[in-house]
Amino acid sequence: MSTSPSPPALATPAPRRSRRKEARPGELLDAALDLFVSKGYAATKVEEVARQAGVSKGTLFLYFPSKQELFQAVVRHVLSSRFAEWDLELDTYQHDTATLIHYCYEVWWQRIGSTKACGLPHLVMAEAHNFPEIAAFYRQEVVLPGNRLIERVLRRGMERGELAPIDLDYGVTLVLAPLIFCASVKSTGGICLPDPDFDIPRFLQMQADALMHGMGHPSRGSAP
Repeated sequence: MSTSPSPPALATPAPRRSRRKEARPGELLDAALDLFVSKGYAATKVEEVARQAGVSKGTLFLYFPSKQELFQAVVRHVLSSRFAEWDLELDTYQHDTATLIHYCYEVWWQRIGSTKACGLPHLVMAEAHNFPEIAAFYRQEVVLPGNRLIERVLRRGMERGELAPIDLDYGVTLVLAPLIFCASVKSTGGICLPDPDFDIPRFLQMQADALMHGMGHPSRGSAP
């Protein structure tokens, strides 16, 4: 008596591809930065952030319970988290003030100015009136620590005799002003520039030289 053949074994379904859970916060922050900078704070929806990061809205809310907390996490991730690193670097910096100011501008451009993070200052200034809570947060997390860091640079220069005595509040603003300008230029597509090929790193280098000529000794060895 013949037996009917056994049905073929069903193939084991391939496991669904999933990302590591611990990788998701970083993906969400990257997506949020992209959308906040391109659309603004008010126009960015958490659903869009979750969709761009490839997770559900529920997953996003597990990490960041509100859009405001998501924005704060983005600011801390790409801006305010750097100040502790820069403070430590300044503790052991060995070169003169002219070289240090050039270096500060170069590092700012490499790590912030040339990245999407440079759109955050413009966003905050544009939406501060409607969202004073994000402006207050940004001031506390970025503006004040940044001012303190620049004040350390200038005070160090005065203590070493490389800068003339200056009003530090105004000195800090002199150093910051070109960075705010460059961030605005990047965020608005360079509409206020005289030349579409304007070289921002070269502009910052010239700005560092101008600051040293105005506040202390001319920098040496800088590009003409």
